[in-house]
Amino acid sequence: MSATPTPAPPASAWAPLRLAAFRSLWLAVLASNVGTWMQTVGAQWLLVDQPNAPTLVALVQTASMLPVLLLALPAGALADTLDRRRLLIGVQCFLAAVGVLLTALTAADRMPPALLLTLTFALGVGQALTLPAWQAVIPELVPREQLVSASALGSISVNLARSVGPAVAGVLVAQAGVAVVFAVNTASFAIFAGALLRWRPDRPDGAAMPERFTAALRAGGRYVRHSPVVRRILLRAALFVVPGSALWALLPLVASHRLGLGPGGYGVLLAALGVGAVAGALVLPRVRRALTASQLLLVAGLVYAGVLLVLALVPVPVLVTVALVPAGLAWMTVLSTVNAAMQLFLPGWVRARGLSVYQMVFAGGQALGALAWGALGELAGLVAALAVAGAAMAVAALTVLLWPLRETRGVNRDPAVYWPEPHLTLDAHPRTGPVLVTVTYTVPPERQDAFVEAMRAVGRSRRRTGAMRWGLFRAGERAHGFVEVYQVPSWEEHLRQHGGRLTGADRAAEERARALTEGEVQVSHLLPADEP
Repeated sequence: MSATPTPAPPASAWAPLRLAAFRSLWLAVLASNVGTWMQTVGAQWLLVDQPNAPTLVALVQTASMLPVLLLALPAGALADTLDRRRLLIGVQCFLAAVGVLLTALTAADRMPPALLLTLTFALGVGQALTLPAWQAVIPELVPREQLVSASALGSISVNLARSVGPAVAGVLVAQAGVAVVFAVNTASFAIFAGALLRWRPDRPDGAAMPERFTAALRAGGRYVRHSPVVRRILLRAALFVVPGSALWALLPLVASHRLGLGPGGYGVLLAALGVGAVAGALVLPRVRRALTASQLLLVAGLVYAGVLLVLALVPVPVLVTVALVPAGLAWMTVLSTVNAAMQLFLPGWVRARGLSVYQMVFAGGQALGALAWGALGELAGLVAALAVAGAAMAVAALTVLLWPLRETRGVNRDPAVYWPEPHLTLDAHPRTGPVLVTVTYTVPPERQDAFVEAMRAVGRSRRRTGAMRWGLFRAGERAHGFVEVYQVPSWEEHLRQHGGRLTGADRAAEERARALTEGEVQVSHLLPADEP
């Protein structure tokens, strides 16, 4: 009698760090994240004594995040079509050049607010190009079963940086000045570039037939638009980040004007957030075994709302510092949960573009939210702005009861090449298009309602993977006949559907629909008549 096999234990939270390539790049990204947080603290502290300080301080976050909102999808298309390693190296060199200029002008006392915000925006442009490429590289560095752990380590990196960076920046600002903080950030870009130069991927990055940029851009937009799972993840991210950005936008003013703290004290407040986030990353695997992802989002949102109300009502530095620890835990819980959900769901061919849209929602929510909370703080005061943000966060958290994260465990996201190769009598050029594909089915009367319902999932699959239009029709001249019709921009785009854009989940949806048919399925490819 054979024993029942014991399920393999989940991957350790630290397992990806045993892989040399991931470990080296993770440490380099940690250094870059530390430098970024130091940069933010230094830039904000240069502005706290300026006229209209609430708006100017909030604009630092807006200037750094707005480029991600504007450039995320093009950056994702570049990361899916170019060599990601070379793209990342080039971007780090650009960031280092901007950092040198920022450091030199600050040291020379030639840094007015407008120029500071402009150069902060330039750094944000580099970060916008870095984020989707780096996120898309991670699945190339670790096996799929370690992706959740790798995502958690990404959160640990960000929050270790949030814990260390502001505290170090506060000390450096007080002892050596802001220019030294900017110089350390510049060095962090060089460290990341050096780690990328040492990394040699096992296989060439990118597809054998790279997508054209504009086509890749449109394909990424189509995928997100026709993926209900991705849209729900983005909704949950936006509902948390917009009210949550009030804390990051207004905390420098809370530290300076409400609590009477200097740059060192502000660094301690940010360090408390970082400590909470790191502690949360360590306990989160246990919590995930007890709560669903949606329950985690609900609890974390309500905790964060409570902390915003504490900031509004309690002007005691020690109590505020203690309250910021659970805020850091809640922030990390939400972002690591939604980020891991995106990483696990997106197929490889569109991963950078999907993650870029996520980054666009995340950064746009922070940038626009920070601007709104800064303006409200200037008009109504810090207490009113933080109280409104806390109430908004509580309402947003409760909406998870109406719009929970969709369950995707068990959904097969591996590539599936199962369509037969098309055999044409014409010699179609890859850019010939549009291409009209028709698929003819015969469905017995008793199965027709179920077939129409099953084909809805097939239609979403066609649209996600390349179809501009899709429809299902009854054949008027043939009993029990159905015709599926969808239009693809080009023959090249349709060949990509055949060659790797489909996943195991797409195959399962198609098999469910075809199980309701009888006889042979006939497929035709219609090409433009005016093409040579």
